[in-house]
Amino acid sequence: MSATDRAQPQPSVGVAIPRASVVALSAPQVAMAGLVLLAAFVAVFWVFVTTQVKWALDEPADWGHTLIVPAISGYFVYLRRQEILEAPARACWFGAVLIVLGVGAYVATTFGPSWFVLHHNARGVSIGVTLLGLALLVLGTRITKLLLFPIAYWVAFGQSVSERLLQLVTERMQDWSAVGAHGLLALTGVDVERSGNVLTVFVNGAPSQLNVAEACSGMRMLVAFLALGVAIAYTGLPQVWQRAALVVAGIPVAIGVNVLRVYTLGILSLFDANFATGDFHSFIGLVWLVPALLLYLGIMWFLRNLFVEEPSGAKESGHAV
Repeated sequence: MSATDRAQPQPSVGVAIPRASVVALSAPQVAMAGLVLLAAFVAVFWVFVTTQVKWALDEPADWGHTLIVPAISGYFVYLRRQEILEAPARACWFGAVLIVLGVGAYVATTFGPSWFVLHHNARGVSIGVTLLGLALLVLGTRITKLLLFPIAYWVAFGQSVSERLLQLVTERMQDWSAVGAHGLLALTGVDVERSGNVLTVFVNGAPSQLNVAEACSGMRMLVAFLALGVAIAYTGLPQVWQRAALVVAGIPVAIGVNVLRVYTLGILSLFDANFATGDFHSFIGLVWLVPALLLYLGIMWFLRNLFVEEPSGAKESGHAV
């Protein structure tokens, strides 16, 4: 070994070589990057965004909640902001593959040939894949894990569901709503008949029809209820089983609210048959959302207090001899 070789420091056996430093993003940097990415998102997916906003404004009782879902997803991110800021940002290049796939699928489902799947919900899923890829590419796997739930929440509840897909779920529930409303009306002495989803209320012998499936399509509120239930469960309940129970409770709550909605319209039709037609049914649905929300919060309170954990100190003192 030469003198020059002996002069060079040799790495010691068992000593770890330090890795390159990772990028730590400050809060202003994250906010600025978020605004830039938001502007790029709206520009690239302009067709989807404008279509979704139009549907939400045209049918606020059914899809108005989609306008606030992005803000709710952003709040979920805000709740975990400390973990996100403290986590190292290491680029994952697999995210670039997901971005290409997501944007390509969006272009195909928006501007593709007529025989392709030109569908609004397919575009929404494509955007979700793109967001996931963007998070992986810019922030890495560790931070992306913290963003999985906000992204999934937006994909699930931030877009209108097509009539065909919705009908597969709500058709049976509309039948239950019609049966329940018919039972309540008959129980309170109203002369009413039911044929499928059509209720006929007789006022002094004059029939007044109320179509539960069309004139009162309140089961579309099921999507809004599930979105509300998932948000409340995620922020207000600590245990997974409690969250799952609250989300599942959204189904009977939505059915019950729709029964009361149809029942209210049936009672009002006794005074004026016009109450059963037009946009008044949407207004009644919005009115019933208030007690439905209170009921939902009551269910959450019950689940949270169903089991009270005993403090560890009390356990130890109980076992002491």
